[in-house]
This record gives sequence, structure tokens and C-alpha cells, in this order.
Amino acid sequence: MTTNGILIFVMAFLFLFLGYMGVPVAFAIIAGVLVVTAFTPVSLPSIMTQLFNGIDVEALLAVPFFLLVGELMTAANVTARMITLSQALIGHVRGGLAQVVTVFSMFFAGISGSSAADVAVLSRTLGPDMKREGYEPAFIAALIASASTMANLIPPSIMAIVYGASGNVSIGGLFLGGVVPGLMVGGGLMIYSHFFGPIGQMRKRSSFGEVSDAAKQAALPLVIPVIIMGGILTGFFTPTEAGVVAVAYILLVVIPMINRGYFRQLPHDMAMTGLLYSIPLITIAAASAFGWMLAYLRGPAVVSGWIAGAAGNDPFMIMLLLVLLFIIVGDFIDAIPAIIIFMPIITDLTQNADIKPVHMGVVIIVTLAFGLITPPYGLALLMSSKFIGVKFSKAMWASFPIYIIFLATIVFCIFFPEVVLWLPKKLLPESVGCFKAPDGTGYICPP
Repeated sequence: MTTNGILIFVMAFLFLFLGYMGVPVAFAIIAGVLVVTAFTPVSLPSIMTQLFNGIDVEALLAVPFFLLVGELMTAANVTARMITLSQALIGHVRGGLAQVVTVFSMFFAGISGSSAADVAVLSRTLGPDMKREGYEPAFIAALIASASTMANLIPPSIMAIVYGASGNVSIGGLFLGGVVPGLMVGGGLMIYSHFFGPIGQMRKRSSFGEVSDAAKQAALPLVIPVIIMGGILTGFFTPTEAGVVAVAYILLVVIPMINRGYFRQLPHDMAMTGLLYSIPLITIAAASAFGWMLAYLRGPAVVSGWIAGAAGNDPFMIMLLLVLLFIIVGDFIDAIPAIIIFMPIITDLTQNADIKPVHMGVVIIVTLAFGLITPPYGLALLMSSKFIGVKFSKAMWASFPIYIIFLATIVFCIFFPEVVLWLPKKLLPESVGCFKAPDGTGYICPP
């Protein structure tokens, strides 16, 4: 093994070892980098510079605003109206509350972009009701964790923002590309709940008037995804500006009309959002330094060379091998540092195999979202099992049948790029490499 190979091994080993010893992820990452730096000509000030360069990205400013959107919607009890609408639409079918969990997650995913926020809301609101109706706690935790992953697929997705910012990929294109896999996961969870989940309490079908009333009550918060995506697609504002506009809309329109008394709690929730943002921010900084050192040691060239040697230039085989890599990585590392650390490898393979960056991004994001419910890390599953009050091992066993839905979605995204990229090509063609026709009649999209 070359000197660089030994240093890469030491850096990775220290990170994983310290992580399993209970050291916070960000400090475990930077510890490995600092130790290896001592054996290279790189100076410590250069590493400090990379820490700040990793977070000095304008697109990352969108993250705290979308986190604040989720916090405001939850704390102001606006989400109750969306749950009521979900129950009116689907609560009467077999496994009614289980179906409501999935439908509400689709609605809330279009607002918060955060799986953690989704898990917290569902566990506090629908979790107790599901227990009262006789649902097994392990099934509840598994379903809530799985449904929460759609927040990383259906726009706006914080994971897509980080991927686009670190890989210089169109964030709008990633937003639109996540719609198809998000709907596939949601549809798969609904089918699973209907045929294989508990029956639950069968409710009376809501009348058209009840559905209409519920829709009217939920109309104000459901405008938020339209504002976000409409503004981005029309070019009126960037993803960061979209987050600002969404927060302003909630503060100036939604809360005054629905829960005016909430404003006394606003300073507390803004402070909580800052704390929530500090967690991924410090991890992004550490992962950026790790990725820079990995690139300095030519790690991306070595790993991409291995993958290219096994798959050649076949884009499908390359993506399958990357999926396998990220399924393993996602079991041990959170999605955001994984994206930043491995982005040089992803970029290298994307260019060499002539894969559209948005297509590759969607595949990687779906794979890392899957990692949120796989052991031993499985952050969403850990959170839901804690909130519901069930052992993680039981929630993990209840999740195994759901893995089929995610694996099928990943394979579909790899082999049917024309379906995944249909929305980006129609609504944001330049994000997938299309260019304006010389005669100005439309866009020309290379295959």
C-alpha cells in the first residue's frame, strides 16, 4: 500500500473508531484529518481555511430558512389542519391512520425538507392515536421513519440543497428530479400498509363537503410548496430566497390568520432553529476538510479507478456500484457529511461515464434517504423508536419488508432516467443539459 493509501486508511479508521466510541461526528471527522495532516506538507492554517470554505456557500443559507419553516409550522399547530385533510382524504381505507401518516408526510415534505422535523411531528401527533387503535409500536416507528424519508425527496429537500451546493449541480433540477422517487416511496408505503399492515379502526368515508372544508382549512399552509417551487422555476428567486419568502409568508399570512397567539413563542423557536442548524453546519465544515484532504491524497482517483475498473464506462453499472457503496456508507455516516466527503468521487465518475449530474444526484439522494432507516445508524429510525417508546431492534425488524420499496425505487431511478428527469426537462430544461434552439423555438436536449 502506498503512503497516501496508508494515510487515507488511518484517516477513515480514526473517524469510524472515534464515532463508535461516542465522539460527535463532526469532531471524529476533524480528528482524523488533523492527525493525518501532521504527516503531510499541509499546514494547520490551510485545514482551518478548508473548514470555513466548506460553509462559505450561499446556497447553504437556504437550510436554516427551511428548518425555520418546519419549526414554525409545527410549533404554531398549523400541521393539525394538514393532518385533518389527510384523514378526510384517506382515513376511511384499511389501515386508515397508517395511510394518513404517508399522505401527511407527502404534504409536510413539500414544506419542511427535513426528515427530523417530520419524525417529530408524526410521533407527537399521530403516534399516540395509532397506539390507541391497536397498532404495534414497532410498526408505528418503522412506518413513521420510512415516511419521513420523503422529506429528502419531495421538494424542497435539504439534502438536495447540500448536494447541489457541494457538487455544483442545479438545486432546482434536483428538487424536480426527486418528485418521481418521492411519489414511488409514498405509493409503496400506502400499498404496503393496505395489504400487509394492521387493519386499524375503519372510519366512515368523508363526504365531499367534509373534504372540501378540510381542504379550505389546510389551503394556507399548502400554498407554501407552490410559492417555493413556483418562484424557483420561474426564476423569480433562488432556493435561498425561496426559504426567506416561505418564512415571511408564514409569519405575515399563515400564523396571523390561524394562530395569532403563537407570536409570543417566536423568539424561542428562532433560537431552536439556530441550534438545529449548528449541528449540520459544523458537520459540513468538518466533512469539507475531510473531503479536501481525501482529494489531496488522491483518494477520489483511486476509488473512482476501482469502480471504473469494475464497471468500465457503463453508467448503469457505475451507479449500481455507487449505490452499493452509499448503502454501506449510509449505515455508518450521516447523509450530509457523506455527500460532501464523497462528492469528488461522484463528480469524477459522473464526468467519466457521461451521466447527467441531476440523474446521479437523485440516485445518490434516494440511496442516502434509505440509509436513514437502515442499521446501525438509521437516524430517522432511531428518532422514531425513541419517540414511540419501542426498542430500536424491534423497529428495525418491522422495517425490513419496507426496504423492498426503497430498493425497487433506487433500481427504477437508475434504469429509467427518462422518467426521473421528465419533470426537470419539461420545467427546468437547462438543469439537465438542454440548451436553447438557435431559432428560439424551444430547447434541444441531448440524449
